[in-house]
Amino acid sequence: MSDAGLLRTELCGLSLRTPLVLLSGCVGFGQEYTRVAGFSHRDVGLVVLKGTTLEPRLGNAPHRLAETPAGMLNAIGLQNPGARAVVRDILPRLDFSGTLFAANVSGATVEEYAEVTRIFDDSPVAAIELNISCPNVKAGGVQFGNDPQMSARVVEACRRMTRKPLITKLSPNQTDIAENARRCIEAGTDAFAAINTLQGMAIDLGQRRPVLGNRQGGLSGPAIKPIALLKVRQVYEVAAKHGVPIIGQGGVACADDALEFLLAGASAVGVGTALFYDPLICPTINQGIADYLRRHDHHNVSALVGALNW
Repeated sequence: MSDAGLLRTELCGLSLRTPLVLLSGCVGFGQEYTRVAGFSHRDVGLVVLKGTTLEPRLGNAPHRLAETPAGMLNAIGLQNPGARAVVRDILPRLDFSGTLFAANVSGATVEEYAEVTRIFDDSPVAAIELNISCPNVKAGGVQFGNDPQMSARVVEACRRMTRKPLITKLSPNQTDIAENARRCIEAGTDAFAAINTLQGMAIDLGQRRPVLGNRQGGLSGPAIKPIALLKVRQVYEVAAKHGVPIIGQGGVACADDALEFLLAGASAVGVGTALFYDPLICPTINQGIADYLRRHDHHNVSALVGALNW
């Protein structure tokens, strides 16, 4: 069987060319890496666009990025031109023949999430990812994603606004990610992305102050992979009973990493921080997955999903 046949993946009704997903915040609005010689969206099944809010946002003050051991901190602050500008000006410039695109919806209130979802419903994106790690201004800045009830309210409100697949991006910064997943399934999510970044900080010893202008940021990269794998498995224990797939993400830097996420219960695998130092990593990961499938006489990626001896 060809690599294309081995790698084709189904995710909540979508047919992905490969199980790889380019993560929101790592590829801008889908055009940045197309300037890199040798890069092709045909190497991935889905591209999640940059986080988008209802109104334009300038983002946080610098510094916005900081390297850490085996990882990276970011505090971009959802800089974006607003949902209407994305639909009007950016989406028409994307090549939808190469891969599928998903919007990433953010907001400070339930109502804002719902309205941005409604705007993207009338667009060519294939799916909508809900970034529920944003703070709810009506609840004193408590993050939606850290409270199962708030998470479910966001999913329920967005579910009423679209028939496109909803992918809920789960935060690891919470007490019980499995309970959050259960509540989101009841509210109508079609899939999960697990996990979002962990909260962290870096300190400038010379100035005795945080490196990031926002003081804290989201930690990504290989440092968080062990945590992400466990969280994916915990979510899988709940989601598999309902046929709800997971995009496993957090520190994927090679084919072995991707295979671990598949075995833990992910149906697709997100690639993010690794793109910053190797924009051409996706073909290498795809080849490694295909080789593993052949060695073990599997005919598709789905044979690995959740196949961990647990």
